[in-house]
Amino acid sequence: MFGLSAHKVAIPETGESFSCKDKEALLAAMVKLGRKGIPVGCLNGGCGVCKVRVLQGDVTPTGPISRAHVSAEEEASHITLACRATPTTDVSLEILGKMKKSFLAQCGKPKAG
Repeated sequence: MFGLSAHKVAIPETGESFSCKDKEALLAAMVKLGRKGIPVGCLNGGCGVCKVRVLQGDVTPTGPISRAHVSAEEEASHITLACRATPTTDVSLEILGKMKKSFLAQCGKPKAG
């Protein structure tokens, strides 16, 4: 096959789902499609706003992840920045970034934790 395959990205907390191509960052795919399932900040790994936990499926890094936002222990626990990860399978994500509460409130979801 000559094209890139696409994977489904689901965010159960917000009810959003979108398609993300191989080699495309999760956050970039969401923004390109006009979706709002993950908080958006700087788009380059510097702010930590798009911090997520991979609940199901697999991702691979697209670039360095700042240890100021994701520790090695967190990364080993399937936590990453959506702007610095691309899916290798269909994935399900949980929002963890520092804007989680206000972001979920804007989506009409109850504030968690």
